[in-house]
This record gives sequence, C-alpha cells and structure tokens, in this order.
Amino acid sequence: MELLWVSLLGGVLALDATSAGQFMVSRPLVSGALAGWVLGDATTGLVVGALLELYLLVSFPSGGARFPEGATATVVAVAAAAAGGPGAIPIGAAIGLVWGQVGGASISLLRKINGRLVPAPETARPERVVAMHVGALALDFMRGTVVTFAGAAAGRWTVAVLSGAWPLDPEDSLGLLLVGGAVSAGILLRSLGGFRRRRVLFAVGLLLGLVGARFL
Repeated sequence: MELLWVSLLGGVLALDATSAGQFMVSRPLVSGALAGWVLGDATTGLVVGALLELYLLVSFPSGGARFPEGATATVVAVAAAAAGGPGAIPIGAAIGLVWGQVGGASISLLRKINGRLVPAPETARPERVVAMHVGALALDFMRGTVVTFAGAAAGRWTVAVLSGAWPLDPEDSLGLLLVGGAVSAGILLRSLGGFRRRRVLFAVGLLLGLVGARFL
C-alpha cells in the first residue's frame, strides 16, 4: 500500500512540473517532505528532499531540452531511504538522481506522443482540443505514477541489498552528500554570473548551508 500511495503522489507531482499548476510543489524540497509525510517519516523526506534540491538546482527546465525530473526522482529517493539501514539515505539519494534521468527520458517520449495526438487544423474543433488536453494530462499522470512505482520498488530492493554493506557512519555519509551538493551550488553560482558578480549571494548561501548542515 505504501508503494501505491507514493506512486500516486509521484503522478500528481509530475503534473505540477509542466502539465498543470506549476505551483512549485514538484520541487525536491517540497516533494520530499510530502513523500516523507505519506510514508510516516517526515524527517527522512525533508533531509532527502533538501539534498536533492541542492543537486538539481543546476537543472533548468528550459525549452525542449531534456532534464532530470526532480519530482518523481525525489519521491523515489525518499521511498528508498525510508526503508532504513546504515546507508539508506545516501543510497536512496543516488537512486533518486539516477531515476531522475529515467523520468526525464519518459518526459521526452511523452512529448513525442502528445505531438502525434495534436489534431490537424482542419479538424481542430473546440471539443476535440479540450479532449486532447485532458488526455495529455491523464497520460502525464499515468507516466509519473508508473515511473515512481518502478523506481520506488527498485530503490527499496537496492537499499535492502546494499545498505548493510555501506562503509560510512551517518555523519560521514551526510558530509559526503553535502560536499557533492556544494559542488552543484558552485555550478549554479557560475551560471548566475560567478563569484565576482554574486559575492553577496555566495555569502548568504554559505551561511544558510552551514546552518542547514548544523540542523541536519
């Protein structure tokens, strides 16, 4: 039942990314907290969501470019990490980042399918256009649900197999993940103009990162 609920959550959050709403609830920080709440482990959901937010900040969903899907990736990561174990969070986060690429590929495939469903101009009656939009929403929801279910199932199995052999303790694991997140934040800073133009942004980000690391 847990997999069913998180899969449905992944389908809903997938809609928010592009198809409907765009209320930013599909951002990893929010979707991680929601997934943790559904699974009864809000702390793990928030930690994993914050980590993936750092890693995925550099992915700008612009134009028709392929980019990792953050919403389903985060739900998958939280579902995997919530399985528990010494290395559950780092392994879950890694699975989420990998599965984000799978979600991105499924988005590209869905775009091609939607393009074929667009009616020809001479047959584009209002009711047909409305039906096409509703159908596209339903397809995106099903895509997000299936992608999340497959990733969560594979992620939980992977954590069950590998977690016990994880060599680092929780503090060292979190430090390793934060180092990777700092690299991602540095790439984002470079994209925004570099250190010379964004000194204040860098200082504020560093301060918030230190505070966040302290609480995590």
